[in-house]
Amino acid sequence: MEQDSAGAPARASLLNDPKARGLFYQVVLVVALVLFGYFIVSNTIHNLEQQNIASGWGFLENTAGFGTNQSLVSYSETSSYGRAIYVGFLNTLLVAGVGIFFATLIGFIIGIARLSNNWVISRLAYCYVELVRNIPLLLQIFFWYFAVLRSIPGKRDKWSLFDTVHLNIGGLRLPKPIWEPGSEFIGIALILGIVASFFVSRWARKRQEATGQQFPVFWTGVGLVLGLPIITYLVTGMPMTLEHPNFVETGPILRQGFELNVGINVIPEFLALTAALSIYTASFIAEIVRAGIQAVSHGQTEAAHALGLRNGPTLRLVVIPQAMRVIIPPLTSQYLNLTKNSSLAVAIAYPDLVSMGGTVLNQTGQAIEIIGIWMAVYLSLSLLTSAFMNWYNQRMALVER
Repeated sequence: MEQDSAGAPARASLLNDPKARGLFYQVVLVVALVLFGYFIVSNTIHNLEQQNIASGWGFLENTAGFGTNQSLVSYSETSSYGRAIYVGFLNTLLVAGVGIFFATLIGFIIGIARLSNNWVISRLAYCYVELVRNIPLLLQIFFWYFAVLRSIPGKRDKWSLFDTVHLNIGGLRLPKPIWEPGSEFIGIALILGIVASFFVSRWARKRQEATGQQFPVFWTGVGLVLGLPIITYLVTGMPMTLEHPNFVETGPILRQGFELNVGINVIPEFLALTAALSIYTASFIAEIVRAGIQAVSHGQTEAAHALGLRNGPTLRLVVIPQAMRVIIPPLTSQYLNLTKNSSLAVAIAYPDLVSMGGTVLNQTGQAIEIIGIWMAVYLSLSLLTSAFMNWYNQRMALVER
């Protein structure tokens, strides 16, 4: 190596310095990205100006002028575009939440049934998985909406269960609770029941770890969550009544059928979409559950049987808790898929975020803003779901002592 007059090694040229070259290429890349972004933005603004489309978010305050057949909050044709998108967002949350619940329930049942010693049950579960997961989801949505729900009675007729739950082509009709003064104590009792069952569960787990004795946590929780509100309901003089759907059978034919705005009406689009999403996603969850159970060493089952546990408690207390560490990561992906697949609701006109946003887009031409809202909402929902499931996965992970 060359040395200067003081004997110190001579400094290398900047062109031969790896750090300088790396810094130069990073600066070039950042400048190129900034120029590319500037080109995209300026070109978009120029195209919008040529088409006389105003950019910005001011259109959200304009009157929408269209209605919807399902809204979880107050909404009418005179509401704003922003309110319409909010209604679609809530409908997306509803169908995703209900779909995840039923998909998880069906998936666990089918996944356990796949490993049943009963040949008929295991074959039926196998056929379910292979049949459902290999048919496109959009076709299943069409099947439930056009083939199943179109074959039920028309608006002048109905199917009834215990004269309380009714079904016809207009949707599922349920009794609607009417809350009267004093009913707020029922809600408080429900919250107290949930909190009490949580602390009972923690206490029971610590008690089992210390003494080995089990406590009936499930039935205690059911008693607290259901029992406390029922007792409060009776003590406070039953401040809640049910408004049953009113079906008109006589009179002019145009007036026959269910009376509007009486009881709860679950629209057929919601029923078809929820059924398709739940059953389709459950077929994937079933395979995840089966793989998770098979990942647990069979010696664990044999050890539990040696201690005198039957098949049910062995599965619930020994196998499933260990299998959950394998099940949760892929289960998270299925939850994300179900939430994103709910955007197919636009095919049957269910008023979800995409459907309501699409109507707003057609009326205003604000494509960039609407697509930006769609991307931001689905990205936020996916990140929140992933964060929650990662937290739950860490809670279920093995902790070495």
